[in-house]
Parts: sequence; structure tokens; C-alpha cells
Amino acid sequence: MLRVAVVGSGPSGVYTADALTRQESVPDVAVDVLDRLPCPYGLVRYGVAPDHEKIKSLQGSLRKVLEDPRVRFLGNVGVGPAPLTPERLLGLYHAVVYCVGAATDRRLGVPGEELPGSYSATRFVSWYSAHPDEPPDGFALRARSAVVIGVGNVAVDVARVLARRADELRRTDVPEPALRALADSRVTDIHMVGRRGPSQAKFTTKELRELGALADTDVIVREDELALDPAYADPSGLPTAARRNVEVLRSWAAQPPRGRPRRLHVRFFLRPTAFLADEAGRVRAVRFTRTGPDGRGGVSDTGGGEEIAAGLVLRSVGYQGVPLPGLPFDPEGAVVPNDAGRVLRDGTPSPGEYVAGWIKRGPTGVIGTNRPCAKETATALIADAPGLLTRELSADPLAGLRAAGIRTVAWQGWLAIEAAEAQWGRSLDRGTVKIPDWEGLLTAAGHASAPPAEGPA
Repeated sequence: MLRVAVVGSGPSGVYTADALTRQESVPDVAVDVLDRLPCPYGLVRYGVAPDHEKIKSLQGSLRKVLEDPRVRFLGNVGVGPAPLTPERLLGLYHAVVYCVGAATDRRLGVPGEELPGSYSATRFVSWYSAHPDEPPDGFALRARSAVVIGVGNVAVDVARVLARRADELRRTDVPEPALRALADSRVTDIHMVGRRGPSQAKFTTKELRELGALADTDVIVREDELALDPAYADPSGLPTAARRNVEVLRSWAAQPPRGRPRRLHVRFFLRPTAFLADEAGRVRAVRFTRTGPDGRGGVSDTGGGEEIAAGLVLRSVGYQGVPLPGLPFDPEGAVVPNDAGRVLRDGTPSPGEYVAGWIKRGPTGVIGTNRPCAKETATALIADAPGLLTRELSADPLAGLRAAGIRTVAWQGWLAIEAAEAQWGRSLDRGTVKIPDWEGLLTAAGHASAPPAEGPA
């Protein structure tokens, strides 16, 4: 039997397990899907906005893979530092596929970026998604003005959640502490700011249009900023998605504000240059420099600019992979060096070690992009199987994990967490409500213990 460990239970990890069990060249395959968290699904559970129920329903198809009798989910398993190093893990399996994503945010690299009140958008998403690493009371939302830096889908998500009425979010699985904080929010003005123009924005038209459907929020767009984009006057030559984005923004720019309680300002051609502090040392504003198209597809500073008041800043300028102790890492691309998914050590494939997903190719594409990426890696692994099967393994994998002092959360433990979240929701007269802390998750799973050693799985 070919024993394979897949580290990470998000889409790339589950798609890898699916590809390994679907292939027919090596019919006898057993796959253990390991995750540092006691819950599966990765960013589908902890990265998709709570009001995006259609995307969250993808959990159903991931679930089918994890319920395959040849696949075993093992949560609460941190990989990387001791005791479960990549070397030790490879002693338990013929092959290990690392699907650990891009675990941190890119930096802006401007003064004041780390002031209190300035956060990565990932932290805000983790908070309202009940990620157990983020304190349930992490955001008080006392500021009147918030700035979201970035014009991608994550930036749109956090701006929309800030603007949405709490009674609408009550119908979702937002944890109770976050729901209370959003209900008590004092934020009235949200500024979503990009350094490029509307035709270069990364958000999808579907996500963008959702902003215009917010019941209590006026969307405000400045036509003079749109007009700085050379494609604004005639967007017909743009790709379909960019053209539709420009058309939506044009329609909003033509609408006068309706006097709603909240205002969402969509801004373009502004580059953050400094975060400014108040007397207490917290962020009070962001200073921006005006930019303009440079004729080569980018932008350059054109002079002038402005300060936008903000007691809350959420930075959403992309994800970045981080090194996993024991694996090689390319700091330039922020990925594990690989050839079609085979991990390269000093330029040579490392027998039994593979990668898939963002840690393989960088944070690009949508959820579905992970499927062909995972299939490529699985194909390489299966091609290598004759050589991999010659290795003798030191122990049954589960026994080896226990010997390392790891108390795994098996699939039944996850089902117990699901049942506890459904019961908690019923007690609050809501639907399913996520448990937001380690102790609550592990207790619901059937045993209480400290979180595993740090690791990005």
C-alpha cells in the first residue's frame, strides 16, 4: 500500500487526495490529510466571507473526498517544528505533499504600518471567520472612519462586512463575539483605496456589484479619479471583466449620495506612503500620494496627494508563503522550489516530498485553480511510486503521530464540532454558529489539550 500524507486540508490538499484516490495506476493508496487545526476545509471555512454562502457550500464537495474510506482526516497535527519535522513525517509515509498555502500577508513597507489600529486584512477575515488563532474580542470597531488598502476581492469582502447590517450577518455563521462587535460598530465611512486605476482592479464584477446592494450604505465614486484611467473614456477594448467593472463604477459615479447611515468610498490612483499616529500612539490617518498611469501597465507618482482619517486600517495587498522548518524555501518567489510539484533540494528532486497549491505556485488563481495544480503533483507522485514503495516505513502513521505526543482529532471529532456548532446556533436562535477558540473546538471534539506546536498546515 502506498501511504501518502497530505499536509493541509484546504482545497489544494483535498484536491490532491482526490486525485491520488481517483488514479488507477497504483490502485492501493491510503491518504492521511493532516491539518494543524481540528477543523478541515482551510480557507473555505476560514477565508470565505460569511455572507458568501454559495462559495462556502463548496465544503460539501470537499467533504465527500474526506469521507472516502481511503482518506483519513487527522486534525490538531502541526507539521514543521519539532516534534513532527518533515524528516520525521517522511519516516511514517512513502510520500508527503505539502499544501500549506500562503500563510501571511505581503507588507506595504511604509512608515507606521505596525501602529495599533493597523491590521492585515487576513487578521480581520480570521476574526469574523472564527479562526482559533485570532482572539474572539480582537476588534472593537470604535473608529468612525476605516481605510481598506487594496482593490481585490478580499478588500471588497472586508469593506462589505464592515458596512453590512448586523441583523443580516446574524443569519450567517459569524461567531457571537464578532457579531456583537459588528452590531456595536461606530464605523460610518469606509475608504477602499487602490494605487492603480479601475481597469486594473483585481476584484470580480460579481463581488463589486454586491457593494451596491448594501441596504444602509451609499457607494461613492469620484469620476475625476476614474477619468485618470486611459481606458475609462472607452472601455470597449478591455477584457470583459475589467470592462464590466468600469461600467459598474461609472454608474455609481453618476449617482448622488442618498443620505444613508454609512458611506463606502471607492478610491483609485492613491499610494500609501505613511501611517500617522495620534497622541496615544494609535493610527489616526493614512497619507497617500497621487499616482497616474506610466504607459507601461503600471503607475508612477504624479505629485500631490491627501490624508484620509482612519482609526482602523486594514491592509489587503496580497498573500505570501512562509518558510516551513525542514523544507527548502525560495524567498524571492515565497514558494517551496519544485518541479511539477516535486520538491527540489539544491536543484535535485527530494524523494517523497511534494507541494501543491499556493506554496507551489504562489498565491494566484481562484479556488478551482487548485484542482489542475493538485492533479499535476499527484501525477508526478504516482509516476515516482515504484521507487517510493521500496522504502520501509518505521511505524503505522497513527502510532507514529501518537509517539510524537500528538493527540489527533479524527473525522468523528470534526463531526462532533459540527454538531456542537449547530447546537450552539439553535440555543441562540440562529443557524450554525462557529466556535471561535481552541479550547472550545478541542472540547467539542472530545478532548481538551493545548494547541499543537506552531506550523502552517
